[in-house]
Amino acid sequence: MFTNLQYLNLNPFLCDQRTSFVYSPLTVFSSTLLELHVKVNFINDCLYLLDGCFNQLRTFCVDIVFSIPRSPIKINKEKLPSLRCFSLYYLSNIRFYDTIIIPLLHRMSNLEQLSLYLSVNRNNGFADGVDLQQNIINYLPRLNQFRFKIRSTILLNDQTDLLSNENIQHTFKDFSNSQIISCANYFLESNKGQCHIYSCPFTIRSYENIANNFPGGLFTCVCNVSLFDERPFEHEFFLRIAQSFPFIKKLSINNRKAQKNKQNRKLKNNNQDLLIIEYPYLKWLGFDEAHDDYVEQFLLGTKTCLPSNVDLLIDYKPLKRVTHNFRRKTTQNNCAKVRYRCWEKISRFPKHFKDYFLETTNV
Repeated sequence: MFTNLQYLNLNPFLCDQRTSFVYSPLTVFSSTLLELHVKVNFINDCLYLLDGCFNQLRTFCVDIVFSIPRSPIKINKEKLPSLRCFSLYYLSNIRFYDTIIIPLLHRMSNLEQLSLYLSVNRNNGFADGVDLQQNIINYLPRLNQFRFKIRSTILLNDQTDLLSNENIQHTFKDFSNSQIISCANYFLESNKGQCHIYSCPFTIRSYENIANNFPGGLFTCVCNVSLFDERPFEHEFFLRIAQSFPFIKKLSINNRKAQKNKQNRKLKNNNQDLLIIEYPYLKWLGFDEAHDDYVEQFLLGTKTCLPSNVDLLIDYKPLKRVTHNFRRKTTQNNCAKVRYRCWEKISRFPKHFKDYFLETTNV
């Protein structure tokens, strides 16, 4: 069956179906398959597919979900001479970038196109231009296209020599073939540093952990966004998010700091009233450890105009506070457009509670 198969796509776009070979190894091998697209559960699955199953594979695109390997990994150093194009999408926080991902890339000595979309935890500093040059590019002499979006996280550990964003951006001075953006943040309360680096154009669907120093831009492919900072998000920040991600569908906010300028009803740069922000394609809105000010930011009709049929995920108590026990008129218009998904076991809701929302559901 399929004795001359050359192209195989096991990467379903419309569902989250994933494949794993940890417990059910393949019994089929192919010497004709040239291109494979697949979603898998573990890094073990990715390595298994490269270790002899398809020895003529030229293009391999893999999306991996779980950050922890399912079983101990034995590093195979055998070269993959046929591989010309490799794409790795791995947005769970992984701790084996240096010990598994980098050695894997070193096996691909004839690689011409490389795409890396990663979220990594490291002990030896951020991933930057020097790191990419020394540990990846220098080992791939035929590489002519390198696209990447890497978010690296480090523990600060009382460090005093923290690199500025300008320092990090300078490490890409020799990357002349594409525009590179870097954005570094230091979160002193959680004792972590985080740095985003990415090549343009930005082609993936997610942008995670955006903070106040987000440089902006236009990201037409992105539909999933998460926001995090230890400094307050003001109205202008949310306006920049809406303008930068015009097709955003899923948005989550994590910020415990109260807004400082919520009473200031004028834009900083002029004397105009604050613009009402719109998210016309939004389908999912979540608040995780978020101050009440951000719930108010999205539910007040004077600040935000939500589209219809938005799923709202938030704890019951802050929602009750912000809506004044579900009687506040200035939040009623937006609440009437949302489906409230309540995760908590509430023994008794107010009588008017369900009439305040488009729909309410206990999840």
